[in-house]
Amino acid sequence: KRQARIVLTGNLKLYTGGVTELELESGSIRSLLRDLRRQFPDIPEDIEDELAVSIDGILHQDDWFAKINSDSEVHLLPRIAGG
Repeated sequence: KRQARIVLTGNLKLYTGGVTELELESGSIRSLLRDLRRQFPDIPEDIEDELAVSIDGILHQDDWFAKINSDSEVHLLPRIAGG
């Protein structure tokens, strides 16, 4: 069974013991973050405030229910602050 490829960038590897890539089956960004916290309990509860998420090359900010397919490539990126 295929799972989405998850790529962690920025400071996330500080919370995952250096892991920067893994495969998970999560239906949405919200469930992905929940799954990541289950696997890596050190990830802060408020990490969402610092993240932007790219699913198959499309950037999602604050769209926690964006769909993640089993063949998606998901990048968790530091949020780009605009002014």
